[in-house]
Amino acid sequence: MAVRTAFAHSIVEHEDMGIVMSDGCRLSARVWMPVDAGENPVPAVLEYIPYRKRDGTLPRDELMHPYVAGYGYACVRVDMRGNGDSEGLMDDEYTALELADACAVIGWLAAQPWCSGSVGMMGKSWGGFNCLQTAALRPPALRAVISVCSTTDRFADDIHFKGGCLLNENLGWGAVMLSYSSRPADPVLRADWRADWLKRLEAQPFLAPRWAGHQARDGYWKHGSICEDWAAVQVPVLSIGGWADNYMNTVGHLLEHQQSPVQGIIGPWVHQYPHTAVPGPAIGFLQLAVRWWDRWLKGIANGAENDPALRAYMLHSAPPDASAAHRAGHWLTEAEWPSSRVQRRVMPLSAGGVLGGEGGSLAVKVKTPQHLGLHTGEFFPMGLNAEMPGDQAADDALSVCFDTAPLDAALDLLGAARLSLRLTCDQPFAFVVARLCDVAPDGKSVRICHGMLNLRHRDSMEAPIPVPVGAAFGASFDLDLTGYRLVPGHRLRLALSTTYWPFVWPSPKAATLTLLSGALDLPVHRGSDAEWTPPEPEAAAPWKHRVLRQGKAVRRIETDLITGRVALLVEDDGGTVENLTHGLITGETMAERWRIHPDDPTQAHAEIRWTQSLARGAWSVRTEAEAEMRASGDSLTLTARLRAWEGEALVFDRNFAEQVRRDHI
Repeated sequence: MAVRTAFAHSIVEHEDMGIVMSDGCRLSARVWMPVDAGENPVPAVLEYIPYRKRDGTLPRDELMHPYVAGYGYACVRVDMRGNGDSEGLMDDEYTALELADACAVIGWLAAQPWCSGSVGMMGKSWGGFNCLQTAALRPPALRAVISVCSTTDRFADDIHFKGGCLLNENLGWGAVMLSYSSRPADPVLRADWRADWLKRLEAQPFLAPRWAGHQARDGYWKHGSICEDWAAVQVPVLSIGGWADNYMNTVGHLLEHQQSPVQGIIGPWVHQYPHTAVPGPAIGFLQLAVRWWDRWLKGIANGAENDPALRAYMLHSAPPDASAAHRAGHWLTEAEWPSSRVQRRVMPLSAGGVLGGEGGSLAVKVKTPQHLGLHTGEFFPMGLNAEMPGDQAADDALSVCFDTAPLDAALDLLGAARLSLRLTCDQPFAFVVARLCDVAPDGKSVRICHGMLNLRHRDSMEAPIPVPVGAAFGASFDLDLTGYRLVPGHRLRLALSTTYWPFVWPSPKAATLTLLSGALDLPVHRGSDAEWTPPEPEAAAPWKHRVLRQGKAVRRIETDLITGRVALLVEDDGGTVENLTHGLITGETMAERWRIHPDDPTQAHAEIRWTQSLARGAWSVRTEAEAEMRASGDSLTLTARLRAWEGEALVFDRNFAEQVRRDHI
């Protein structure tokens, strides 16, 4: 990535600009703007998240915000209330208060003498979510947004549920936020840091049980889901996703339904901004962002509104690699979405495990071991620590598979495949997982995409009903959006399972499905060559820091030969780093253990521990957040513990314990 140091505008940085809400709560902002913005006001670009601008996102902030500011913008990075250096307390994600604060910040920015009155909002993940949700509230000064790795439907496409199935990332994210939000403000910026920290610790929620308790698409999830009213967002939206992430569906949903100007970009990336993301190729995201802001915030007639509706990187067949640094492929463009270059091809599920063929009646039993899914990877992989899907062959061997014959010609897919099944089930709770895989002649298997359905949600996400035990019923669901080219000689495989550990929490009892018939509806693209050459990635100068202790990562599968239990262990030690600008020393470690018995879903057990440390001179603090989940046939048991130390003295210790009824999972 090229580092740019010369810009049209010299900039000045404000490390702690206060923005006071109507209730007196002061939010802390880090701001970069042209030195002459007071005389020549500029548009503002807001990023508004809970991830700590002083240390958490600082490395990426310093690559992005000074860069955009150098092109004539005031870039404003705000810590949400209850996080980082801001005052107040945070109760949940995407609350009405959080969004009201966002609107207030936008209004405050527009009224500043250094702002032209025009504001844009950008963000990734949480920041991508809340910029869409804020846009739906229509604050007058907000003129455009850039949303990266986000969702339009909080129940269908987020870390809590997928197809009505309870994702284990629900527990994972509950542990993350318990850890992330329990750290204090920097004493250099907040003289009241200690009193504020103790209040923050006391009020800290363990959110995983609350989320797990909403097992249908009720009002809790509808709040903040912009798909409830597509007309609400009236500003232009640039939506960006990655095939290695699990938020790629948003791009297609916005392109298909949003009524304001929308463009989408989907690359090969994990859950990162696309100028730094793996797998490569990375692209010049910041140049594209400036082009977007120039058009919609400054009114420059640069033609950005005429760029393709969709720019997508079509992956090409390659060996499986859970730590791929680069993926072969090519960029294509679509002037409209859905694309007229995509035709639907229905492939029946046929006897003998054939995908295609004559179709007809089947009598295929699907009852897979509980540990199937260990090679699935993370919901949102962040980097190269084997977080992406690995070789699916081991999981395929445990699944019920339907394969095509080896392909005579390349097969290009662009869009969402849809699976329709007719089946019976022997339990009132069950789910089905479908993986679409690219199988090479040597048997190695790459996951192209996946999808899943809690069969109690087969008719409705809002009103789930029991599975009719022993009676035939139909179920249809979409797999995730994909862009993929299978090369000649490879086979397309549909792998079906009733388990997916540790991606999905298992059903109360091992279920047996009997497939009576089925068909896969594929989005076949007529083929394309390279149709877009994105700019090469650029950024501002990286942050000045010193590594005091190197980090390391571990990811391994273990089998206990005595008990028969299988476990996935994930350890990520981020090391210890000193910021050479303001002297803060930070460290972070994480450990996860996901255990299950292949024959017994009641032995599912998850344990997560996060440790955070902050220090400067004689001052030091540390927090430890632990979370655990087990289940019986009728309830989930979620526990957590949060501890905090000032120096060597324990200043806070709290246990959380809650049971959640298994109404639909």
